[in-house]
Amino acid sequence: DVSPVVAGLIGATVLVVSVSVTVFVWTCCHQQAEKKHKTPPYKFIHMLKGISIYPETLSNKKKINRIRRDKNGTAKEAARGNLLVDAAESGLMGSDKAPEAPGTAPRLDQLPIKVDYGDELSPDQSLTPGGSKTSSPSSPGDDVMLGDLTFSVDYNFPKKALVVTIQEAHGLPVMDEHTQSSDPYIKMTILPDKRHRVKTRVLRKTLEPVFDETFTFYGIPYSQLQDLVLHFLVLSFDRFSRDDVIGEVMVPLAGVDPSTGKVQLTREILKRNIQKCISRGELQVSLSYQPVAQRMTVVVLKARHLPKMDITGLSDPYVKVNVYYGRKRIAKKKTHVKKCTLNPVFNESFIYDIPAELLPDISIEFLVIDFDRTTKNEVVGRLILGAHSGSAAGAEHWREVCDSPRKAVAKWHSLSEY
Repeated sequence: DVSPVVAGLIGATVLVVSVSVTVFVWTCCHQQAEKKHKTPPYKFIHMLKGISIYPETLSNKKKINRIRRDKNGTAKEAARGNLLVDAAESGLMGSDKAPEAPGTAPRLDQLPIKVDYGDELSPDQSLTPGGSKTSSPSSPGDDVMLGDLTFSVDYNFPKKALVVTIQEAHGLPVMDEHTQSSDPYIKMTILPDKRHRVKTRVLRKTLEPVFDETFTFYGIPYSQLQDLVLHFLVLSFDRFSRDDVIGEVMVPLAGVDPSTGKVQLTREILKRNIQKCISRGELQVSLSYQPVAQRMTVVVLKARHLPKMDITGLSDPYVKVNVYYGRKRIAKKKTHVKKCTLNPVFNESFIYDIPAELLPDISIEFLVIDFDRTTKNEVVGRLILGAHSGSAAGAEHWREVCDSPRKAVAKWHSLSEY
């Protein structure tokens, strides 16, 4: 026989466990239902010639079939699948790594710098504002026709998605005098928020590229289309230097009505207007060099007047510090994230061991980045000090640091577009 007290305790325990399990199961089912019906804002998928490169699940994981070679040197497929999709992904993410030009810089493993070496600078990550060449012997001038860009705009009402297809370009100028051709690709951004940065693959040695790539952006209400502007930046890939800017196309969607179906447009490619860039805020940094210890101290102090990056009208900024020797990144650090502020105070210092004879070839890049937990972090603005400084104020700051050893020099700098 069981006493009434023990029986009551057993019954209460069973009741509590049953209720807890029921609540847990109901919560899990409710969250799964919300995820099915909730579309993440400003996500996109990429279609290449009708083939989905980014899967409909909008996950960040990309499945790429690797090619492996056997002992005889013949290529084998590591896994069966659609090789066209893999090739498209490889073309979208970037091309082969560029070999170094002879006589440009010594090998990294021979540099006497006591930091971890990072990745080589990618073709679309230059050390000048804007991420591309601002002037070059082959850059198009005012009297050169830059060609036309053909694209289409459509809207998917059930999915609340804007669909942009970059079809082709005609009559592009010659950017490579050696081959009398160009290696064009296109970067596209949706203004004014600049929350979408996508690019096509690079097409080699052609002045009449046919891209046929479709980008689908989810979470854009039809009522907001009239306030958006499509910005196409046409570039030519350069293996040995920074990419050449051919021109740009600005298309306000206020004059486009995709409600009745796909709208095909052809616009003339115009010379890039550098003055159109809006203010990206300011960053205060301090630098000091100790010649005896051969040590550079970099202090990220604070930023102000940063642009609004979140829907709340604020940002979650942090600063990434990259140190370059010539064209090679030799160190990278980053500050902590400052939540919900447009005027963050960092006060974080980083120390680098740099021999004095290497200072003329050193560049320090500061990237102010908006942290986002659900989507990709976005670069707010950039500042470069040193050999590749893109402004007179940056060059003067670096010169003062080199001419005044053991003195901390702190200055404000306007951030440029990345």
